[in-house]
Amino acid sequence: QVQLVESGGGLVQAGGSLRLSCAASGRTFSAYALGWFRQPPGREREFVAAITRYGGTPYYADSIKGRFTISRDNAKNTVYLQMNSLKPEDTAVYYCAADARYPLGATPDTYDYWGQGTQVTVSS
Repeated sequence: QVQLVESGGGLVQAGGSLRLSCAASGRTFSAYALGWFRQPPGREREFVAAITRYGGTPYYADSIKGRFTISRDNAKNTVYLQMNSLKPEDTAVYYCAADARYPLGATPDTYDYWGQGTQVTVSS
């Protein structure tokens, strides 16, 4: 198993930036592809970004492409989501997730482990 803990959320004005971190403990971190998802108020959880086990070419949702960057540091057992040019519609609870089976999943059901989430609120 792997345990995931997100941090870095908060309140930011539109146009600002935040960097989310997700620290992992447990089994070998590099055994997992990693993803970020978000759940806006009253909506279903949606894909944001994913990265392969060794940090290969990431995959992004169209809604955040060019504004968000996913990266990972396997030596620190941490995955990051750098969010720039934030918009009010980015407001959501952000979750990181680990996937032992697929290299670059974009749907929640492909992921095996989840963090507890961190709130991001973007004010207009």
